Amino acid sequence: MVESSRRFEGKAALITGAGSGIGRAVAIRLAAEGARVLGHDLRVEGLDETAAIVAEAGGTMATRQGDVSDRDECRATVEACVAAFGRLDVLGNIAGIARADNFADITEEAYRQVMAVNVDGCFFLAQAAIPHLLEVGGNIVNIASNAGLMGIAYSVAYSMSKGAIVQMTRSLAMEYIKTPLRVNAIAPGGVQTAISANYQLPEGVDFDLMAPYMGFRGQGEADEIAALFALVASDESPSIHGSILSIDRGLTAG
Repeated sequence: MVESSRRFEGKAALITGAGSGIGRAVAIRLAAEGARVLGHDLRVEGLDETAAIVAEAGGTMATRQGDVSDRDECRATVEACVAAFGRLDVLGNIAGIARADNFADITEEAYRQVMAVNVDGCFFLAQAAIPHLLEVGGNIVNIASNAGLMGIAYSVAYSMSKGAIVQMTRSLAMEYIKTPLRVNAIAPGGVQTAISANYQLPEGVDFDLMAPYMGFRGQGEADEIAALFALVASDESPSIHGSILSIDRGLTAG
């Protein structure tokens, strides 16, 4: 946990995907800045590791294991956070899965899993959280992707799911624009996480088609995303609303 300001003192945050990668980095960062965090993930082991890091540094983090693709679990998780901390100020929709396939070979099961985790989870968590966020003038930060802003060969389902998050963010921002609620999304490029390390390309890939997505500056770090997340979710950013903030080392600039 880095030395930081205490921008989230007295606030509560629900962070999905907190067992690894960006979710872990965000949970640690917000706890370091004073937030009480409920970390959610499918993997108990990863959650326990994140919670141990937070506790060792003197932060506060509760955990809940579950599947964000389940609507009832989303609702129960929000209620658990409010029950634990008495409020909810920040919802971080970070849990997600990525896969690559030849389009013709994507199975129905694989397609529906991507959409369920990456889209349904964000939708149902936001639906459950917004009444509580409205009470305190809180905010939602969704993790989108450069894949939601540009066409990506061999990643049709994933790109669709992240494009949906972009439009969900913008649409929620407009629907609640007359309230204190803020809704934003962060769109990373490649980040050095387990998802990236385990990303498998299908057979027969045409690497000429992949060249535009490789970039020139390598992959980012999860801590970079967490730093931007903390800024966007903090009271220092009252004018950031309905924004899709690229943090992709120039990947979508041209």
